[in-house]
Amino acid sequence: PVREAVRQLASTGLVELIPNRGAFVRKVSTRELIQMFEVMAGLEAMAGRLAARRAGPDEIARLNASLEACERAAASGDPDAYYAENGLFHAAIYQASGNDFLIGEAIRLHQRLMTYRRLQLRVPRRMAQSLAEHRAIVEAIVRGDAATAETALRDHVTIQGERFADFVAILKGRDAAE
Repeated sequence: PVREAVRQLASTGLVELIPNRGAFVRKVSTRELIQMFEVMAGLEAMAGRLAARRAGPDEIARLNASLEACERAAASGDPDAYYAENGLFHAAIYQASGNDFLIGEAIRLHQRLMTYRRLQLRVPRRMAQSLAEHRAIVEAIVRGDAATAETALRDHVTIQGERFADFVAILKGRDAAE
């Protein structure tokens, strides 16, 4: 079981397997992290665009239920609870896209960025801002406004400007604590 767990971590890029040496936690550079977030923003934007065009009543209901769960988690003030619901929210968008390949790639990258996406919620006021962005995303998808859904999701995932500076500060604080 341990060997299989290490293989799964290696498949997500979190662990590097070096023959005859062992398994090592892979350190991600800030540049590589930015690049992964850029790709994630593109995948999420595409999922939002497709969801706005393709989502039926069941997908819309699932998306609204997930938004409500995010609202409850945000009201609790618990970033870990919000993070868990946030993951389900994004998964609901992926499913609503109706594109199985996109779903698989988005889930894989989402898992690889898991630690970093969770850290973003430690930035002051980020949880409330994220929730407001979720509301705008759902409104666009429900209206069938593909362009707005695409832009809203890209902006939601992209880390830039002040958000980037805050995020890097948290990463440096985390590295110093290790």
